[in-house]
Amino acid sequence: MRPKINNQSEFTFQPSSLKLTNDYYAKYEAISLILEEHPEIVDTVHRDLAKALEKAVVRDGRGAKFKFTSDTILRIVMCQIIEGMSLREVIIRIDDSNFLRQFVRIYNGPMMDFTVYSKLKNCIRTPTWKKMNDLLAQVAVEEHCIEGQKLRIDTTAVETNIHWPTDSSLLWDTYRVLGRTIERIREIDPAVVGNRRLVLRKVKKLQQKIARKAARNPKSAEALKALYLRLFERVENILQWSDDMAESLAVKIAAHRYGPLNQAVMEFCLKDLLHFKALGEKVSDQAQRRVILEEAVPNQEKIFSIFEPHTELLKRGKADQPIEFGHMIQIQQVEGKFITDYEVFEKKPVEYEHLDQAIDRHKELFGQYPEAVGADKGYYENMEQIDRLGRIIEVVGIGKKGKRTPAQTERETDPAFRHAQRFRAGVEGTISFLKRVLGLFRCYNKGWEHYAATVGATVLAHNLLILVRC
Repeated sequence: MRPKINNQSEFTFQPSSLKLTNDYYAKYEAISLILEEHPEIVDTVHRDLAKALEKAVVRDGRGAKFKFTSDTILRIVMCQIIEGMSLREVIIRIDDSNFLRQFVRIYNGPMMDFTVYSKLKNCIRTPTWKKMNDLLAQVAVEEHCIEGQKLRIDTTAVETNIHWPTDSSLLWDTYRVLGRTIERIREIDPAVVGNRRLVLRKVKKLQQKIARKAARNPKSAEALKALYLRLFERVENILQWSDDMAESLAVKIAAHRYGPLNQAVMEFCLKDLLHFKALGEKVSDQAQRRVILEEAVPNQEKIFSIFEPHTELLKRGKADQPIEFGHMIQIQQVEGKFITDYEVFEKKPVEYEHLDQAIDRHKELFGQYPEAVGADKGYYENMEQIDRLGRIIEVVGIGKKGKRTPAQTERETDPAFRHAQRFRAGVEGTISFLKRVLGLFRCYNKGWEHYAATVGATVLAHNLLILVRC
């Protein structure tokens, strides 16, 4: 059976005489102690990793087999987020550091490759990260590390890893990705591809010409139509070509015309072909509606990336960033900066609709409602909502939108209300820390599931760092 934790420690190295280094060591040692004292956290992640770890076997210099544990993978993920490194960088960093080897409990064993680590990390599901955060919050309450007298709530945007979407760049993405798949199929079975030729350089130059003209004169819509028509023709040709190939390829795959290895490659190519062809058709349709028909396409009907099709366009009224591409997340936090809960939204939420749910989750965790709640005006629905919350919460620090009556002005100038608003402002520092230090300004993992999992992992790393101070 795959063990969860490697408990066999080895000799420690000579401690440093530098205070800065010892503080660095103390931080990781405190995190390690939390994970050791609460094995239910590792038990949770072990359910996702147990099967994958059976295949993750490496050999040391003497040829002996070495297997990794769920505890090791969780610790490497935490190390990656805290250090702010990429997959490759964190593997090299741990492999080169005796202290971090001890923290992740690999000790003198062989280090895994970053590709192995990436596959194992992606096995940890979004609900698992949510469950681990819930367990850690319960631990913090039971050990009196946090208190629930005050609650603050806020939302922020986390970007997906896409380039700025324009119609021409999305059409070029469609052509080059389908072209890449076609070339891979041609290497194995040229008969399926036929005698048609790819014109990648011509399509790229056409896209660049459109981009340069649009940059010089953004209002030259009519002048761009002729270039767009040529680009549409190229993209429509490869979409039709892909459709024809998909039919022929599906028949050959079903008849098992290829060897075992080529069969697997062709199945993968067919899946890619169908996936990007469907997205390419949507891209072509929205571009023709916008450019040729001059139709205003609603944002919810648009695709902003064929690589991250779940991406949403966000307008939050920020002067420095009027438009963002990603998703909204919500965090709720108590005194001491501990994040007691979070949500990741696939579609931009109406904030006040989630206020009651956040307060109920707080009561479930602490056994009572908070004495004060602070949130921005996005969480304001009407005064009936404020009055209803005021019957169970002493101070509702949510400002009213629009004009105020004298009574409403008096409520918002009350010292208790202003104190709740000042407390609410502290959540901005946490959001800055999540983005600036822990790297949550942008998610580099692909797909919606991995996007939500990245948020959960970052929140867990943040909360572990907060508990280290207790």
